[in-house]
Amino acid sequence: MATDHYQVLGVTRDADAGEIKKAYRRLARDSHPDANPGDEHAEERFKAVSAAYAVLSDPQRRLHYDRFGDEASRSGGAADPFGGFGDLFETFFGGGFGQGRRQRGPIPGEDLETVVELDFEEAVFGCERELSIHTAVACSACEATGATEGTVSRQCGTCQGMGQVQRVRQSLLGQVVTNTACPTCNGRGETIEDPCESCSGEGRVLEEQTLTVHVRAGVDDGTTLRLTGRGAAGPRGGPHGDLYVHVRVKAHAFLVRHGFDLVHRMDLAVTQAALGATLSYETLDGIETLDIPRGTSTGDVFRIRGSGVPYVEGRGRGDLLVEVVVATPTDLDEGSEELLRSLAAARGEEVAAPGAGIVSKIRSAFR
Repeated sequence: MATDHYQVLGVTRDADAGEIKKAYRRLARDSHPDANPGDEHAEERFKAVSAAYAVLSDPQRRLHYDRFGDEASRSGGAADPFGGFGDLFETFFGGGFGQGRRQRGPIPGEDLETVVELDFEEAVFGCERELSIHTAVACSACEATGATEGTVSRQCGTCQGMGQVQRVRQSLLGQVVTNTACPTCNGRGETIEDPCESCSGEGRVLEEQTLTVHVRAGVDDGTTLRLTGRGAAGPRGGPHGDLYVHVRVKAHAFLVRHGFDLVHRMDLAVTQAALGATLSYETLDGIETLDIPRGTSTGDVFRIRGSGVPYVEGRGRGDLLVEVVVATPTDLDEGSEELLRSLAAARGEEVAAPGAGIVSKIRSAFR
């Protein structure tokens, strides 16, 4: 039957090194064979007390004993109940089996999220924007230690500075060990007896901060920018988390983005489409000359190369595509209508008689 070293020394499993040493000295003195002449069991009790102290006074052997029992502590290593499969389980489950990894250390801060809204041109050409975020920053009063000036943190007595505790349970395959963050120190491996008043021992305080974000040219609506190390500061000097900036782009008055190309469905007068025209066309880069040939039809596309969106990765830009929509005039005055009727007659095209519309038919019905 396995020996319970804590029971032998009469201490609890969360006893610190001082309590263990004090219990050992008392029991060793009381159970020593020289102090118990004629007691044939004194030497056995003395050996048990000495063996228990040898294990529990050594942090590494104590950790092994807590995780795997008496046999592991005697060998100085973990008695892996799964044999050679311990490393395999550790690879997939993060150290839950076999010999555990030391988990103490700085805890990183939280990741933060925010949204930035850009004008269409800002997204195309890139920009710098200032953002205000409510975040955790290092406490200046304690210099992020979490302890009052002149005091220091101490090793956690529950986990002996490991930042984690182990729980052992029996299964059909043997002992199964799971690691969890120490409830006393929250995985930090140390505790603070005199916490800083400004941050309550956290080593960080909440503040409103303004930072500048560089937005690269060509960013699209819905893109998320990751700013490494611009998130919240970690507790007690831990590293910063990341900041995720979600980009929202306002719509343009007439341009629509398709990948790295820009598309404009442009209305063109019948006369311009029929006779051709040379137009001054406004792109995002300035005024360009757009030549419309005679006989242009709805659906014809004119390409202005290199006037689209810059490629986010690499050099160059997309194109600007101008798709023509021939606009039919609907507000003809008497003179314009006569000109069109003359044109139709010259071309031999049949058109409706004057006043042959729906309104004219309604009027005729009431005569």
